[in-house]
Amino acid sequence: MSLGRYYRFHAHIYDTTRWAFLFGRRKLIREVGARIRARRILEVGCGTGTNLMELARQYPAAKITGVDLSADMLAKARRKLSDHGPRVSLLHRAYDEPLSKAGEGFDLIVFSYCLSMINPGYDKVLQVARQDLAPGGAIAIVDFHATGSKWFRRWMAFNHVRFDGHILKAVQDIDGLQLDRCLLESAYGGWWQYLLCVARS
Repeated sequence: MSLGRYYRFHAHIYDTTRWAFLFGRRKLIREVGARIRARRILEVGCGTGTNLMELARQYPAAKITGVDLSADMLAKARRKLSDHGPRVSLLHRAYDEPLSKAGEGFDLIVFSYCLSMINPGYDKVLQVARQDLAPGGAIAIVDFHATGSKWFRRWMAFNHVRFDGHILKAVQDIDGLQLDRCLLESAYGGWWQYLLCVARS
């Protein structure tokens, strides 16, 4: 099933079901809010806009952009974010080239449970994000990391999620980025691990 068809259904149940799996999202935003000053923020794979709402509260003066492949998810986000006006904008497109103009890079780029679903191409997306960063900017990631359960890995692969610890390595391999913060947290007593990391240019 394509991601477009997958999210055409899941957009309607996403917010009521994903709390049981997508751990660490608010923690990541609190972390970046305490450590990073940002005037321009991008979230890649913004989905239904939950993180964009948190970012808008955390950074009340920032210009915030969300980008996603799913029109159905963005329709949900658009309704949630209507009170924030033009400072929060949404783009329906792939993140396959930088969005910022010369000299106007993003101070913060957020990936929340997005990179593990980009297979192949997650490493290229991170390279695009590196090009999109303003000098001194940061990339913040929360995502699935690894699991010792073979059947759970197969089930998550059926749901388009790769679970091989590959994201952290890809971040570490990007020239000009340095890890500023990195945590591996356990879910459900060690059933799987999820990653929280911040890397600065």
